[in-house]
Amino acid sequence: MRLTRYAAAAAALGVVLTGCSSEAGDQAQDAAENTVEVQEDVSFEAGTTMAEINEAGVLRVGTKIDQPGFGLANTEGTPEGFDVEMAKIIAAELGLSEDQIEFTETVSANREPFIQNGQVDIVIATYTINDTRKQVVDFAGPYYEAGQDIMVASGNPEGIEGPDDLAGLNVCSVEGSTPAENIRTNYPEATLTLYDVYSKCADDLLNGNVDAVTTDNVILTGLVAGNPDAFELVGNPFTEEPYGIGLTLGDTEFRDFLNDTLEQSFEDGSWEAAWDATAGAITGEPAPEPPAVDRY
Repeated sequence: MRLTRYAAAAAALGVVLTGCSSEAGDQAQDAAENTVEVQEDVSFEAGTTMAEINEAGVLRVGTKIDQPGFGLANTEGTPEGFDVEMAKIIAAELGLSEDQIEFTETVSANREPFIQNGQVDIVIATYTINDTRKQVVDFAGPYYEAGQDIMVASGNPEGIEGPDDLAGLNVCSVEGSTPAENIRTNYPEATLTLYDVYSKCADDLLNGNVDAVTTDNVILTGLVAGNPDAFELVGNPFTEEPYGIGLTLGDTEFRDFLNDTLEQSFEDGSWEAAWDATAGAITGEPAPEPPAVDRY
């Protein structure tokens, strides 16, 4: 698996990666056993994105590296998680092995630019599908549906039960994310502290610099699993966040291929196996029912 920027980023993650080291090791072992069969003798129409990727022999994927269960760089700098496993499933249908995937760290704020500038072929990075983003990129999926929730210090000292309780508190999230925009728009009495990655929010909560962290529940669950003595989840999701695969706007043939691949993974068990080997292994949650693909 070819990587870009992972060694430095892994070192920079600090407390979150340290707290998640044992879970990450188990996850890596489970994921290694979750081998996806690479399709041989694949054929794609000339000029399609599928043909170009197959001929190039590399699938370039933007993903996150600070989110246990979905996209986390382990101590060796290798990305692992549910999003990574989804990339392997797509690569296999393109006739490529996991060693032919090139992952690039992608934070919330640069997902659209990376697609628009051609730096990656797809983005699989806990990427919520919404109408605003559809103006600049296309989406395949969804392949998972999350919900925004709140992480607090153990014992919940502020007594936070939902977003209405954030008024007057300092809440951390990530710039360019839908959870941050939701707080900014709908709960303006909360003070927002924004970073590029959630690990910095977790550090701030650990050090008492913020009162809460908000993002999608599955991301927070992974962070709690990494440091259960310090954090807890409020456990009251208040939005719907359908995760999709971002791709170049207007590439209908590629989007159809990705949607076909997703639906096949729902049916053949590879999607469930990917969950069990990653997010499920960390959170202890069984694989949910896969969402219906939206072929808009």
